[in-house]
Amino acid sequence: MDTDDIGLFGPGSVTWKVHAEPVLIVAGLRSLYLQALHPRAMAGVAQNSNYRADAWGRLLRTATYVETTIYGTTAEAEAAGRRLRTLHARMRATDPGTGAEFRVDEPDLLRWVHVTEVESFVTTARRAGLALTDDEVDGYYTEQRRAAALVGLDPAGVPGTAAEVEAYYRGVRPELRMTREAAETALFLTAPPIPWKLSRPARLGLSLGPPRWAYLGVAGTALGLLPPWALRLYGGLGLPTTALSAEVGVRALRLALAAVPRRYREGPLRQAAMERADRLAAA
Repeated sequence: MDTDDIGLFGPGSVTWKVHAEPVLIVAGLRSLYLQALHPRAMAGVAQNSNYRADAWGRLLRTATYVETTIYGTTAEAEAAGRRLRTLHARMRATDPGTGAEFRVDEPDLLRWVHVTEVESFVTTARRAGLALTDDEVDGYYTEQRRAAALVGLDPAGVPGTAAEVEAYYRGVRPELRMTREAAETALFLTAPPIPWKLSRPARLGLSLGPPRWAYLGVAGTALGLLPPWALRLYGGLGLPTTALSAEVGVRALRLALAAVPRRYREGPLRQAAMERADRLAAA
């Protein structure tokens, strides 16, 4: 393995600029709220995982996968993609509407998950205050076609600009709806079990405890950042005031996270990638 391989993107990419933002934790949650609105995608998750029993483990594995594709070497990113494709290839689920069995790695479902993730990442970063031009946003979507290929999608069939993402959403919206599983998942995402060590104050009778209140704030912000049409599916009004409140919240969170020392904000994969980039620049 080339120890100085920069990976799929690199320091000059829009992808590295966007994913340097710790506030993308909100984006990950936003994408899950969106994904839950697709009945077949939701069925695939619900029937093939124990996400309720292992919510934080699943979140950590997903975050590690994304960080590997962004900051790992090319070999590491491709290996992560192979493992994910192998896992998905074994999974089947039953369509909640027709009762027909389907594969969870159908291109339509993979495309939905990909688009909701990357759109959530770049939209959240921008609304949190990251300066991105329209050309950079388009560049991010184009770059992320490389990540789409890792999960088995044909990059040519994946939206590569903001306009194409909007067109994709318009086309898929008739398939989306609020189901019982979507409602239950949204409730779970909003109030998941807090790890024991963090929830200990609550167990000792000290109200909900700071971690619970902090998480509820993040979840509320993620919901408020949803597109108006998605908020309406969740029963909200999608009012401009909702979006404004969420934007104020995510900007405040970004400022707060910026005050955290870098060694706590950056994961080991990003640190290793930056070291490789520095070695290449020096060479």
